Amino acid sequence: ELESHLQKCQQLSVTVLTDHQDLNNTELKTILNSVAPQQFRIRAKLRTYKPQKLYQSVKLHCSKCNSLQEVPDGDDFGLILQGSTVTAPNPELHNTSWYDSVTWTTQDQKQRKIAIHFVKCGEMLQEPEDTLLMIEGGTLRELWKLTKRFKCVIPVRSTESDLELLDLSAPFLLQGNIKYYGCKQCSTPKPIRSLSSIAAEQQPSWEPTEIAQVLGIELLQYVFVMKFTLVDGSGSLNAYLFDY
Repeated sequence: ELESHLQKCQQLSVTVLTDHQDLNNTELKTILNSVAPQQFRIRAKLRTYKPQKLYQSVKLHCSKCNSLQEVPDGDDFGLILQGSTVTAPNPELHNTSWYDSVTWTTQDQKQRKIAIHFVKCGEMLQEPEDTLLMIEGGTLRELWKLTKRFKCVIPVRSTESDLELLDLSAPFLLQGNIKYYGCKQCSTPKPIRSLSSIAAEQQPSWEPTEIAQVLGIELLQYVFVMKFTLVDGSGSLNAYLFDY
């Protein structure tokens, strides 16, 4: 709908793009020669807008280093998951004081070993819609199936001493149909056992910001970014839209 509206704006000879009715119209040439910040009202034509496909406008932003990143492709995530299956789940890390573990081997040719660790609240498992779980050796399809039933899913792999997050090119957390990413530059990932501090709470809510904090992850936020080129005969002005 927005894409259609933008195309109509390009076809119109003049478009009012701001709403400050108390201000007189100012030519773009005057704005370009002014010192910021000031407030103006303009009448201009939309010459171009980028990106042309609106889905490309969604980026990942780190508020700490102020970087903008492309949202990783789903195929990349699948390859990272595939690479994590090389390391088999470590049985010594199963069934701890704060999570219960279930393991099995797939019946297909690859005979993948899968482990799911269900985080407990006290000594009890929570209802599925309130549960955080960690999965080793799962495929992208299997992860999405789990997100439909359980509140939070974290893909992990085994080391000798603890479970750990995958490469931060992959989402560190899935909740519903949302993938949460961490900034590679600003994050210092901690062992998964750090989550036990949240599990010790009476009724853990498993909020992404809290999970990111205890795991040493600088959470990336989804932002909407666009560039508009405006013209009015006196000059050309680039306008940028940036919003969460």
